[in-house]
Formats: sequence, C-alpha cells, structure tokens
Amino acid sequence: MVTFQENWLQVLQTTFMQHALLGGSMVALAAGLMGWFVVTRQNAFAAHALAHIGFPGATGAILIGAPVTLGLAVFCVGGGLLIGVFGKRVADREVATGTILAFATGLGVLFASLATANASATTTVLFGNLLAISTDQLWVFGGFTLLVVGVLAVIARPLVFASVDPTVAEARGIPVRALGVAFVVLLALTITMAVQVVGTLLLFALVVTPAAAALRITARPGLVAAIAVAIALGSVWFGLVLSAMVNLPPSFFVTTLAVLSWAVTLPFSRARAPRETTSPVLDVSGLVPDRAG
Repeated sequence: MVTFQENWLQVLQTTFMQHALLGGSMVALAAGLMGWFVVTRQNAFAAHALAHIGFPGATGAILIGAPVTLGLAVFCVGGGLLIGVFGKRVADREVATGTILAFATGLGVLFASLATANASATTTVLFGNLLAISTDQLWVFGGFTLLVVGVLAVIARPLVFASVDPTVAEARGIPVRALGVAFVVLLALTITMAVQVVGTLLLFALVVTPAAAALRITARPGLVAAIAVAIALGSVWFGLVLSAMVNLPPSFFVTTLAVLSWAVTLPFSRARAPRETTSPVLDVSGLVPDRAG
C-alpha cells in the first residue's frame, strides 16, 4: 500500500539518501553529455546492448564475491571495445553488437542461475538501486565521471564532426575509427554507472531519453547536452524526493520523469516541423580546420 511519509524531509538528510543524490548526479551528468552522441551516431541499440552485456559481469562478480561495479566495468568496456573494433560501419556495428549481446545474455543467464543465493543482488542489477550506493562506489563514480567529462572535453569537436558526417571527417584526416572506439569505451563507463542507478532494463531513461527530448527543442549540440543534463539531473533529484515521500523505488520515478520530459517536448518538435523540410543538419564548418594539401 502506498502511503505518504510525513518524515520525508528527514529521510532526505540520511546518509544513504545523500549518497544517492551525489551518485545519481554524477551519473546524470555523464549520461546527459553522452546522450547527444548516442542519438546522433545511432548508437541507441549499442547503449541498450552494453547494459545487457554488463549483466554477466555483474552476476559473475556476485557469484565470486567481487565488487559488482568491477564486473560491470570489465564486461561493459570489453564489449564496447569489441563493438568499436568490429563495427566500423553502422551495419557491421549492428551485427557485432547483436552477436556479442546474444553471447553475453546466455552467459548472464548461466551466472544468474548459479548465484541463486543472491537473487536480490541480481534483481538490483536488472532494476537498479539508487539508495544502495556505497562510499566506495561514489569514489568509483567520481573517477568514471571525471574520465568521461575530461576525455569528452578533449575530443568533443572532432567527435561532433565525425558523428555528423564521418565520410567528410575522415577525408579531412580525422581519426574516425579511433574516435569511435574511444566513444564506445566512454559510453561503457557511463553505462556501468547508470546500471547501478536504474538497472539494465531501464537504462534508456538516463542515457537516451533526456537527449531525445532535448533534440526535439534544438539541434545545437552544446545546447542539447545542457538540456539533456538538466533533464537527467531533474529526473534523479525529483525522483529521489518522490521516493522519500511515498517510500517507493526511486528507479520508477526517475524513469517516469525522464519519459514525461520526452512527452512534454512533443509540441516543440511539431512547432519546428513546418520550418524544416528535412531533419535538422548541424553546421560543422569551423569545427575542424582543413588539412593542407
């Protein structure tokens, strides 16, 4: 039965809730920044697949008593590297992603069946548990977030160019393949964190949905990233507040708020449609200087 918690303000001041706010904020920041690239590069399936590829890593870690974050990171990054190496073209990437996903899913089922004594931990991997973030996990999240933000700050301009027009970018000397691999690794690190917040089954709520909503408002990458981060942060913060108020899992509220933000932006896309005969095209001139010769 759902009941209103009169002491919800006190709940928000507890240690586990403070950990949830801090950890969720770091995940929202990384996911919001990565979201535009995921949508523009047509990597939504890869993002979804990486979460499931990380599942056997998490269940395997549970089985042997290792940290879940470590297992997730190893499998997500490993799967991301394989997808990046074998998926140069979109069609190749889809095949590589599907093949790796199939194997990882089978492995995850095996590990989950062996780890029957830790069924609750397996459920947490599937649906997330924002309220269970530990101090050690916060340090790991902090390191991952700094790495994602730092690397993006360095490669953002050429990565934007390569994401919008890879053929022209490659002709101008941009290392499109290397950037693709680097991006998938950053995505894997982001997903490693996000899975522990919303789980493998609800991952789209933080990684894809905020960026998809922002893209309905504007096509400018910087503005899309800012709006996506704001939506992701708002979903996490208000989701935790609502969870404290009615004592229900925060994952439900986080995903619901993110999806509502996407639905609310529908009028924006309709308002822009009469002015656009085709999909909005990003002007990448000036992002990367022409190579001499």
